[in-house]
Amino acid sequence: MKKILLIVFCLVFLTGYSQKRSDLKLMPWPKHIQVTHQKFIIDKNFKVSVNSDRGIILKSTTNFIRRITNKSGVFIEQGFAEVNNNDAQLHVNFDKISNLELSNDESYSLEVKEDQIIIHAITDVGASYGLETLIQLLSFNNEYFYFPTVEIKDSPRFKWRGLLIDTARHFQPVEVLKRNLRAMAAVKMNVFHWHLTDDQGFRIESKKLPKLNELGSDGLYYTQEQIKEVVQYASDLGIRVLPEIDVPGHASSILAAYPEIGSKKQDYRIERFSGVFDPTLDPTNEQTYVFLDTLISEVAPLFKDVYFHIGGDENEGKHWDENQKIQTFKKLNHLKTNHDLQTYFNIRLEKILEKYGKKLMGWDEILTPQIPKSALIHSWRGVNEGLPKGGALIKAAKAGYQTVLSTGFYIDRMESVVKHYQTKPIGKAVLTPEERARILGGEATMWAELVTPATIDSRIWPRTAAIAERLWSSKEVNDVDFMLKRLSEISVGLEDLGLTHIKNRDVILRNIAKSESITSIKLLADLSEPLKIYARNKDGIEYKTFSPFMLFADACVADASKAVYFNCLVQDYLKNPTEGYKNKIIKEFKSWQLGFANFSNLEVNPNLMSLKKQYQNVFKVATYGISFLNDKKKNFSKKELRRLLKDLKEPCVDTELMIVDSLYKLFNLE
Repeated sequence: MKKILLIVFCLVFLTGYSQKRSDLKLMPWPKHIQVTHQKFIIDKNFKVSVNSDRGIILKSTTNFIRRITNKSGVFIEQGFAEVNNNDAQLHVNFDKISNLELSNDESYSLEVKEDQIIIHAITDVGASYGLETLIQLLSFNNEYFYFPTVEIKDSPRFKWRGLLIDTARHFQPVEVLKRNLRAMAAVKMNVFHWHLTDDQGFRIESKKLPKLNELGSDGLYYTQEQIKEVVQYASDLGIRVLPEIDVPGHASSILAAYPEIGSKKQDYRIERFSGVFDPTLDPTNEQTYVFLDTLISEVAPLFKDVYFHIGGDENEGKHWDENQKIQTFKKLNHLKTNHDLQTYFNIRLEKILEKYGKKLMGWDEILTPQIPKSALIHSWRGVNEGLPKGGALIKAAKAGYQTVLSTGFYIDRMESVVKHYQTKPIGKAVLTPEERARILGGEATMWAELVTPATIDSRIWPRTAAIAERLWSSKEVNDVDFMLKRLSEISVGLEDLGLTHIKNRDVILRNIAKSESITSIKLLADLSEPLKIYARNKDGIEYKTFSPFMLFADACVADASKAVYFNCLVQDYLKNPTEGYKNKIIKEFKSWQLGFANFSNLEVNPNLMSLKKQYQNVFKVATYGISFLNDKKKNFSKKELRRLLKDLKEPCVDTELMIVDSLYKLFNLE
């Protein structure tokens, strides 16, 4: 897999793209686009007209005008759209107001001519997507800003294009959610999955069950007014909000407040570590359902969406096994396994949700023949049937359930954007049209064990923009190099919306260096990535929820830019050892040497000292590399060089140096 990713990255960094489609930096890529090679020039007289002031369109157009003026610097005289202004240059027309449901029509057409722009959509949400595409078309030369003339007809491949943000493990303030909602709308994502409860915190204000936020939240929770505010903010962006209250497992924070509905008599506390824990609601206790009815009666009206996520994952049933009363209940009710018992619980909960006008959604563990077909199955363990842990997507679709995929979109695992982009939501399954229609789409999942408000954006973006394209664009739009070429510009564009995924890296590095001089440490960060797939916090025992998260690993991101570039240089040099490639590699080696020299001039502190040996070894290998490439006398024996590379291969402060494999190849030490 690493070799495949490297080849793909190199196509972009070194060889460029063959321009099969165009140089436009659109993401997600439209269903149909024709470029006509003229220009619509933006000047102070630019005006916007809408055919109705209903729905979200006035807010969308106002936001559009502000963003265009800020990006271009043009002093546009009309700051707001007008209704049916025939003199306007941009006409935005739609037929009806969206209900923000699965059946919502999100298609739009966009035609840019030299003297006029027309957006037409069935719904106001579709029209707002047309405006987002138009913003991405903004171009410039040395004289003016303009929109290239194009004809676009666009509609999504999947109805469900979501982002889960976990606010239970680490609480995320409302503004963090809002800026990520803005970014979601910019790349045409339409479902915000709000993970609100877990072992580490219960984040919803409850007036009927006040101990939940008094004892289960550390004082960090959303008031009901804040929840309504976020839901309305999302609605104005065309985004549905789906709440998740995770039961019967992941329940430490609930049971810290109401231990009487737990499956074991013990002192329950909010969990400070990460992982899977034993506290579980008692499904045989009628008071459990009274509690859930009371809670859902209060929470359900806060959310407009028909779906309500109950979690239902990772319940190992240890406390059920230890409770004789529960074991007796299982026998009396012919429930052979804990899975059967959880199905009993889920069916009871489904009836409560139905009572309050909601449909049940849960992780793929809830899939059993007894669950009503109205349930929505959220697959996190695989696409295909027959996997060791029972990947549920295809199985659910064939069994008559609607289903959504998150396998392959776990962005908290810090894997490459290429891997996410190459995830095939349907795989190679052979499905009938009816079965295919039940696969609604997918969700990127931002689990928050290792993120805070300062770092969460850099873990979501820009990779989630590529996932958004995978879920919106047709399956034929799958050229990774074409995606990468557009992604960097989209990333910078997202920063205009208030995201901190770029600038906050420097904030963290300044905190580590205790200095404004961070060029040297930033270079090392751009050669390094955080440990992947939860290795940074193996077994969930290194970091607590209140541990420091302004560390070097927090400043490092997936797809480390300078490492990707260096690896591509080495690959091309080994294929074609020209002077040009050799000199470029030597230039990189010299930058490493200079970086360490500048690093050594920083005032020493414990955080810098933890990086010193790693950086010193980078300096040594750079020195050897220059001599090696210049055919001078080698300063190290192969044995010593192997030892040096072995040291560089080892994790350093929860990061890994991403250049080591290429160094082995360059020095012919494989």
